[in-house]
Amino acid sequence: MSSFAPLLVARALTLAALLPSGDGLAVAATGARRELTTDRPDSTESPFTIEPGHVQAEMDFANYTRDRSGGTTATQWEAAPLNLRVGVAADLEVGIFVTPFQRQDERTAAGPWTRSHGFGDLVWRTKLNLFGNDGGGPALGAIADVKLPTASGGLGNGKFEAEFIVPVAFALPGGWSAGAMTGVALVHDGTSYQAVWGNTFTCGRELATDLAGFLEVTSSAGSGPHVASFNAGLTRRFGRDLQFDVGVNLGLSRQAPDSLIFAGLARRF
Repeated sequence: MSSFAPLLVARALTLAALLPSGDGLAVAATGARRELTTDRPDSTESPFTIEPGHVQAEMDFANYTRDRSGGTTATQWEAAPLNLRVGVAADLEVGIFVTPFQRQDERTAAGPWTRSHGFGDLVWRTKLNLFGNDGGGPALGAIADVKLPTASGGLGNGKFEAEFIVPVAFALPGGWSAGAMTGVALVHDGTSYQAVWGNTFTCGRELATDLAGFLEVTSSAGSGPHVASFNAGLTRRFGRDLQFDVGVNLGLSRQAPDSLIFAGLARRF
């Protein structure tokens, strides 16, 4: 499985670079295509699914996370983490999250850096839209994620984990759009499995033709400390099937990473 994932990423990158965006690309078997919707760059997942006959690749070119807490400094790089989404029915899609390479560095004030690097965990996703998939009003979805412990030594916790998410999208006055999600994750804390409840809210609007911005707050809590962040970014559309984005996530709570900087794209085929 880990040898297949880098090949998948390479092919997606090649297609994104070489194929033109526009109305002539990959007409869906069901007819007219929906407006491009993405699960990035914010943390709030969308309730919308990909039409059958389409594939959508959503990825960071790279991202960088930095955190200083309790005398320890930790950084993490990820190269080309990819969410590959495949439409299998009118309101159903499946997807897989792949992290081909990540590096984690950590040190205490008086100690040397320790480093781990390699392939990351895989996440398998199933998403169902309950209503509103074709626009015209609020939309609601249901998402089930299963994490497969495929990470190289020193990365990940080596445990299967799962999450169930309910995302919603709706319009706000003044040309703003909004989304929110709530969910519960079953995570392993090194001793046992614990439930972690997460909530997010995001809003955005068009700033100029094909240029939009978003603001977001996220929060999660369980048996451990509360983790909260404030996120912001910009998106730029090119045609109907291509979007680039940049943004930053800033920690609001002590246990959240201090900052995460990213740049990426979403490409529909």
